[in-house]
Amino acid sequence: MADIIEVDYIWKNGELVPWADATTHVLSHSLHYGSGVFEGIRCYKSPEGKSNVFRLRDHMERLHRSAKIACIDLPYTVDELCDATVELIEANNLPACYIRPIVYRGYGVMGVDPTGAKVEVVIAAWPWDSYLGEDALENGVSVGVSSWRQRSINAIPPAVKSTASYMNSILAKLEAKEHGYAEAIMLNEAGLVCEGTGENLFVVRDGVLSTPPTSDGLLEGITRDSVLCLADDLEIPALEESLTRSDLYIADEVFMTGSAAELTPIGSVDGRAIGKPGPVTRALQDRFFDVVYGKVEEYAEWLTPVTVK
Repeated sequence: MADIIEVDYIWKNGELVPWADATTHVLSHSLHYGSGVFEGIRCYKSPEGKSNVFRLRDHMERLHRSAKIACIDLPYTVDELCDATVELIEANNLPACYIRPIVYRGYGVMGVDPTGAKVEVVIAAWPWDSYLGEDALENGVSVGVSSWRQRSINAIPPAVKSTASYMNSILAKLEAKEHGYAEAIMLNEAGLVCEGTGENLFVVRDGVLSTPPTSDGLLEGITRDSVLCLADDLEIPALEESLTRSDLYIADEVFMTGSAAELTPIGSVDGRAIGKPGPVTRALQDRFFDVVYGKVEEYAEWLTPVTVK
């Protein structure tokens, strides 16, 4: 995990503020009760030097959905949040970066009832390379199935990308590191494959691509949706179907998707070798990066251009 690289500005509650001044009170409600919602987004710089944010509007729409589920009145429209993101990236002169919008309940009340707590909205951006290491995209990573189960759909809804949801992810990630793995895979309460600590999962067997359905308790990933679209382009058969732990062990290829992880191949699961990234993974990786670098005209609507030096 890379450290955060400080830049000049963070967008907070409608204005750009110096990085060091983007603070919040230690008694903010969401710090104590986990009632924040957030997104992870990437801006890519193409080899030709053009910078674009990938699926910015889709992310901000999901942020609004998360806020609605969490009963948070988000005071900015999707358009305003998209414009603020572009403003922030350009002000910091970031040709490529990771973007973190977060909406949380601030200072003013204490106790489980958040009524009366001010809603704070922040967007930060900073340079960030490969999420799971420099060679992860090329050679893949080792993962282990966690002893921690993903939360029930009637505990914390999987459709909300909330700060509270990630306690499970933290526990699973630390356990995975202790066992020598780069990442963890969590099962749901029924014992079916759910997701990674911050990624969706895909397996390939006999040329067919499979991913668990959202009804199995996983986040509705935007990169996941992108991969399903790209698989259709490449005429790769794709299914949304429940998967068991054994399906991971006997797969020809396995990979994870997410805004941070992008398309990261998995080389082994619980010590069972999957091997080097296979032809389906490679084809989808190539297509994905062609799209984010603006080389596929039919997906131009997924890209929001930014102007940087």
